[in-house]
Amino acid sequence: MTPPSADAPASVYATALLAGLVRRGVTDVVVCPGSRSQALALAAARFEQAGLLTLHVRIDERSAGFLALGLAVESGVPAVVVTTSGTAVGNLHPAVLEAAHSGVPLLVVSADRPEELRGVGANQTTRQAGIFRDVAPHSWDVAAPVGAEGEEQAADALAAEVLDGIRGPRHVNLAFREPLSSAVRLPDAAPGEWVAPAPVSVDVVTLAPRPGTVVVAGAGAGEDAERVARELGAPLLAEVSSGARFGPQLVPAYRELLGAAGFGDRVERVIVFGHPTLSREVPAIVERRGVETIVVRSPGLDDYNPGHRVARFADRVEVTPGPEPDPSWARRWVHTSRLLLEEVEDSVASLGTDYAERAAFARDQLERMRAPVTRRRLVEAVWAATWPHDRLVLGASRLIRELDKVATGKRIRVHANRGLAGIDGTIATATGIALASQRDETRPGVTRVLMGDLALLHDVGSLLGGAGEAWPRLQLVVGNDHGGTIFDGLEVARSADPALADRVLLTPQSVDLAALAAAYGWQHRAVTESGQLDGALTPSPGRVLVEVALGR
Repeated sequence: MTPPSADAPASVYATALLAGLVRRGVTDVVVCPGSRSQALALAAARFEQAGLLTLHVRIDERSAGFLALGLAVESGVPAVVVTTSGTAVGNLHPAVLEAAHSGVPLLVVSADRPEELRGVGANQTTRQAGIFRDVAPHSWDVAAPVGAEGEEQAADALAAEVLDGIRGPRHVNLAFREPLSSAVRLPDAAPGEWVAPAPVSVDVVTLAPRPGTVVVAGAGAGEDAERVARELGAPLLAEVSSGARFGPQLVPAYRELLGAAGFGDRVERVIVFGHPTLSREVPAIVERRGVETIVVRSPGLDDYNPGHRVARFADRVEVTPGPEPDPSWARRWVHTSRLLLEEVEDSVASLGTDYAERAAFARDQLERMRAPVTRRRLVEAVWAATWPHDRLVLGASRLIRELDKVATGKRIRVHANRGLAGIDGTIATATGIALASQRDETRPGVTRVLMGDLALLHDVGSLLGGAGEAWPRLQLVVGNDHGGTIFDGLEVARSADPALADRVLLTPQSVDLAALAAAYGWQHRAVTESGQLDGALTPSPGRVLVEVALGR
């Protein structure tokens, strides 16, 4: 049926498209303001008003893209991000790249000029159709609606097509002619339940336990990696962002052992889950001659295959039933790893009766409390403060590697944008994760973000939320060493002129983070001594920036 003349075709089509997405389980739409996209934005606002979806408004498209990414990562449901035309679409590229390489279902809906305004120098007009084609091959360029019969049904059919089998980013480019919007007429669009797409086929590899096997869990590996390691009786080399950093087979000090005689040199078979990115030892062992590697495919763009040495790819690993595997191989790894992580314990002088001994112990404890915070002390405190009802997000900085060296087994939800391991969007991603994980108000969890000062400054715009929108419980723990000290551990630190490296790599900064937090309405907690750390990490309502002073 042709809509009345008072109804702009842009609004009719936008409303029908959103209704189709809502009926199929989409719950979150992130909108960036813009003229050409106003029909989509106003329709989304009206849908939220009717309780049909949750709307998030952001002025920065890059922040908006990563917010949608975080919402989708936590919920498993595709999140939608809406932009106007021109550079707005290009600003989504970092989030689209991360979604592609991590396999996160992200739907970009961009507004565009109609055909007659393309290629003629019209304002805010570029080649948007297929702009993400290299990493998001599923894209649609939709001609401007004109109010013809059947357009609403076509919009609903497009929603179904776009969501069918979605596992990474997809892009819908919608052309709109003036009038760009009219009053929104809500259709019958009862929210549906999201049903995750089933895999087209499942390639299962069946393995038997044998000595010389290790299981590697990279970012996003999930709990299946722990199951396979346990059933194989194999050491579990799980990165801190893997979701598998727990269980009796866990080897936290895996880096040291992969390079140690009697351990790494005896590895004959490697089973890889997820995307390993935090060490050089793992790809080195995969590339070594004589090592058989089996990789369990992840939803990301590329299969893990360092040196093109992977023997087989599979969708799932099953372990052949039989007698219990010989525990001696894994036991050596687990025991030695524990020894490597142990520190010399304090003496029991505090329990003695000698006054001088007890006084000396008290002085020692006081000195420890007043000591500057080390990176190890910081990451261990954050790990200890985080529990299963919380979420932990790790930024791309020196601190994630520090935590990966020392984190003991703990079954908690950890996320890091390791698809491309970029510094982009850490705060925005964490905000999306927090919003999605805290929808159930009976769950008291907090989302805690461990990041460096440069990661904070790179995404500083994400400290700003949408007007009138509720903030989740979010705690940014910023290790402030005034620059990119991660380069201190790379080869360049031994070869480059220190003055040049300091300027172009370490990029020193002296931003007043307390003033920055106040400007955006965040609480600020300063930590300069070890004794202040545990108290600063105590959860509280709202947004808190915990600034921890670290030495360079």
